[in-house]
Amino acid sequence: MERIWEEMYAAAKSVLAPRRISEYVTAGEVSAAVLSKSGRIYTGVCIDTCSSLGICAERNAIFNMITNGEQEIDKVLCIPPVEGRGAPCGACRELMVQLMPESYKDIEIMIDYSKGIIMTLGELTPEWWI
Repeated sequence: MERIWEEMYAAAKSVLAPRRISEYVTAGEVSAAVLSKSGRIYTGVCIDTCSSLGICAERNAIFNMITNGEQEIDKVLCIPPVEGRGAPCGACRELMVQLMPESYKDIEIMIDYSKGIIMTLGELTPEWWI
């Protein structure tokens, strides 16, 4: 496995901190790291609300990347509540596709860190808006 995945895992692990914000909001049960094309790692955590207005960790990390002036994604890693297999949800995939419509298929996604299983967004989302 490439060393960058280990760095991304460590970055995501550093923000993984489940907590209750209020009686309606929890955060940090899932964390994510996004590697931009420039080589910078951005992190984010999930924020869950009782009215489903929350945000996934992957999109939060992507928004962090965009906030910092970048928009091209190279790799994505997520740490789910019970570490193991996991892939970005449909909303996260859709955002990545819309950000990079010409090259989204090349974005690498760590599906299972412990087993080193990596897939591309193109494999997970082979046809978009046909």
